[in-house]
Amino acid sequence: MSQLRATKPGLLVCMAICTSIFLYLRTPTPEEPEEEPAYPAVVDCGFYPDELCSALFEGKGAASQVAQFCKNPHRSEILAHFYAPGNCSRTSQGLRFITRPLSAEEGNFSLAYIVMIQEELATFVQLLRAIYAPQNVYCVHVDEKAPKKFKTAVHTLVNCFENVFISSENEKAASAGFPRLQAEINCMKDLVHAKLQWSYVINLRGQDFPIKTNKEIIRHIRSKWTDKNIAPGVIQTPNAKAQTSQSHPELSPEGHIRVSPHRRFKDEPLHNVTIYSGSAHYILTRKFVEFLLTDVRAKAMLQWAKGMRSPEQHYWVTLSRLRDAPGASPNAGWEGNLRAIKWRHEEGKVHDGCKGHYVQDACVFGPGDLPWIIQSPSLFASKFEPSAEPLVVLCLERWHRLRVLGQAEVPTEPHWHFRQQSHFNMS
Repeated sequence: MSQLRATKPGLLVCMAICTSIFLYLRTPTPEEPEEEPAYPAVVDCGFYPDELCSALFEGKGAASQVAQFCKNPHRSEILAHFYAPGNCSRTSQGLRFITRPLSAEEGNFSLAYIVMIQEELATFVQLLRAIYAPQNVYCVHVDEKAPKKFKTAVHTLVNCFENVFISSENEKAASAGFPRLQAEINCMKDLVHAKLQWSYVINLRGQDFPIKTNKEIIRHIRSKWTDKNIAPGVIQTPNAKAQTSQSHPELSPEGHIRVSPHRRFKDEPLHNVTIYSGSAHYILTRKFVEFLLTDVRAKAMLQWAKGMRSPEQHYWVTLSRLRDAPGASPNAGWEGNLRAIKWRHEEGKVHDGCKGHYVQDACVFGPGDLPWIIQSPSLFASKFEPSAEPLVVLCLERWHRLRVLGQAEVPTEPHWHFRQQSHFNMS
């Protein structure tokens, strides 16, 4: 099988452009006026240009100009590896999964993940192999509305790993709102019965990607959060707090609750629980998860959350602030460094603007965002859309894998390394 799978004309065009940009970056001529290069509408890059990724991480503007025209047309090739019954060894090796703990520290510290996905198999594989470690356990929630072909492919892949499984109950439209909350609780019910005895659970969506290694995530937890939950958020002002008693609250870009005056009122939550507002992302202790599934206050609040537009922004943080809850963090605020997100209202303050495009006030990262992402202290970054910006995740996962293997304390296997060309290539 050829190492370069692009069509000949597309390959020649892409090689010419990437060679030109490489020479430009190596031998700048500031005294000459820069001409706007004439790029084709789309360039099909059938190989992985290391020079281009390196230039993107270094913040070279010309590299970003090339990247927006460089598309990878072969992401669907990843599907071919999943339809060979009994060929799990070839699947895990061909897809570059790391199959042994990389250190004693990691082997003795098991994490659980809840991964929410809806579509795009290649994107799921990129995320799973980036966070995968054999000592961890993974509950994958596939949206009930996902295409049948996608569900079949995910099941085929998951069946190759003893520590990865599909949630026993799947929800429809689980990207946000109460279905998302219920879907994560469904996974928690499955995880507490898993064979592996994990210590903390982390929730992810298909638009997330790690920017810290498994070892770095463990050390982040141990640095300040041993036996504690990380659930960023704050108590609301009296006015905003009152508004949470109404159905369908919305979180403004400034982080305040706003509700239409035409919405009906809900009853106050039972048991005098003080409502907090915060992030939908978390790292929770196993004992706290068991508490969520059994405590009468947690069950009552879950019922109370029905009908709210974004209950996931209140449920986790509110219950983690209960002083008698396992792993409680009653005095915590927004700290935790869980997600690197570029919010529109923070432009010019926290970040230098979105180099991709905004969707609901959150940046979908473009190639020009890569330097900001890798400099973030956060554990994960969001949002990514590989179908629109394939090079962003391709470059980031290569950077991440090199970082992972660089920290390994055991001999590395050849198939753990990505090739210099397309690492979806099996030959």
